[in-house]
Amino acid sequence: MAELLPRAVTALLVLGLGAALGALTSLFTGRPLAMSALGALLALLLVNVRQAARGHRLLEWLRSPRQTPAPRDAGFWGELGYRFERALRNKDVELQAERQRLQEFLAAIDASPNGVMLLDASDQISWLNSVAAEHLGLDPTRDRLQRVTNLVRAPAFVSYMQDGRFEEPIVFAGPLGRSTLSVIVRAYGEGMKLMLTQDITERERAEAMRRDFVANVSHEIRTPLTVVAGFVETLAQLPLTEVERRRVLTLMEQQTDRMQSLVGDLLTLAQLEGSPRPGPDRWVAAAPILQRAHDDALALSAGRHRIDISGGADAEIAGSEAELISAVGNLLNNAVRYTPVDGQISLRWAWRDGGAADIEVSDTGIGIAREHLPRLTERFYRVDGSRSRDTGGTGLGLSIVKHVVQRHGGEIDVQSEIGKGTTFRMQLPAQRVRRLAAADEVPAAAVAAAPDGTVSA
Repeated sequence: MAELLPRAVTALLVLGLGAALGALTSLFTGRPLAMSALGALLALLLVNVRQAARGHRLLEWLRSPRQTPAPRDAGFWGELGYRFERALRNKDVELQAERQRLQEFLAAIDASPNGVMLLDASDQISWLNSVAAEHLGLDPTRDRLQRVTNLVRAPAFVSYMQDGRFEEPIVFAGPLGRSTLSVIVRAYGEGMKLMLTQDITERERAEAMRRDFVANVSHEIRTPLTVVAGFVETLAQLPLTEVERRRVLTLMEQQTDRMQSLVGDLLTLAQLEGSPRPGPDRWVAAAPILQRAHDDALALSAGRHRIDISGGADAEIAGSEAELISAVGNLLNNAVRYTPVDGQISLRWAWRDGGAADIEVSDTGIGIAREHLPRLTERFYRVDGSRSRDTGGTGLGLSIVKHVVQRHGGEIDVQSEIGKGTTFRMQLPAQRVRRLAAADEVPAAAVAAAPDGTVSA
């Protein structure tokens, strides 16, 4: 209504002006009424032509990419152009904000540890994140708008998609069979689908290890229990001589000790896995740890091996003294068990570049084949099961060593050659070891036990 009144007044003024001009012209033509009407019509036509020109300029601006401002005309068309321009700019701002939110949303999905894929009604790939592309061996750009079953050809997956029942996830081998994938599909919108992928290789491996662990524990405990039960039945039912009775009791004691060792190692593993890591601010001297493990190895060897110890007198370790003694002791005990009589065993502390250090246990024993090295620290893994049981091991020692080293921020390295011996290194990072001040240093220990049991320093 605010625009109509000025426009009506303007139209009346123009008509009046045109009529007045026509009347003046009639003085020369002698037709006052006709000339007044003609003047009014011409004036009104000029006004409409001007308005049409303004409207045309606005229409051309609307048809253009609108990189320049709207025409700045006065009156109705100027106001209309301004409002069009403001509305379009507001729309562009809102559209840009929506695009930004969409990009942030897609970036968040792309950062997800799980794979995400969007399929259209024809099961063609509309979008997928980098994780889904990695899981399924796809290219996030090249493979868009391709039918997913043409690219992922695992029979179980193709049947799953064709069946159309997505209540439960499907599990199948990933590309090249190097991984195990779990895929679940959910329908949304007009026939579209959301597909989620997850790499469950480690979970499957952990589940398999758990099953193997339960089976191995059951087997390891059942064997000595069967022996003890048999001996108890023998003692109860058969008249034995004193010599036979003592022999049976000795064997029962051995099997009982074996079960106690197994339970003790299981408890140690449970404690290592369930407790927080040792603090980096609790420093313990390295020399007593090495010496304690060395003394225990001497007792186990009973003079059958030469066991040397060197280094560590100038070192401290940030961690748990009991855990470190257990780890070094397990390495030395293995060396004693698998090194022939009169063999050489060495326990050595060695500084490395950058302030890191190694605790190294070497032997001249039977050695380990290369194919067994990656699995040595698995629970109950034995290179030769019968021989390991004969030596009294539980199959958990190296697993304990691995957990202790990892809890102290380090790694375990194994080098071995059949018939020439094995070297285990507990590699400790620089953050966990330090040298003692010069005033606190003492000469490095060099203790050896000869085959006859004598000890020299």
